[in-house]
Amino acid sequence: MTTQPQRNNEGFLENPHEWRPDVAEEIAAEAGIDLTENHWEIIYLLRDFYTEHEMAPPAPRFFVKAVKQSLGADKGNSIYLMQLFPGSSALKVASRIAGLPRPANCL
Repeated sequence: MTTQPQRNNEGFLENPHEWRPDVAEEIAAEAGIDLTENHWEIIYLLRDFYTEHEMAPPAPRFFVKAVKQSLGADKGNSIYLMQLFPGSSALKVASRIAGLPRPANCL
């Protein structure tokens, strides 16, 4: 069995480079989320953003805009993202599952 990467007290990976799809599955399951193709689309979008900018999207509004630009208006809206990643903040939940650091402007 593969060992799971270290996580902080909020469940975010200590080292985003240790992320793997099975880690995402485990973190999602802890949040009661069964990952679908739609989830993976957002997860990989976030991971690509992180690779390019070396940070998670800084705010929920920026996250929604990035999704809209990449995947279209049907998916680039707050309601869609909150349905996929329910909780206090869709960006925070999605970033945790994607193995990214905690977004700076999320409570």
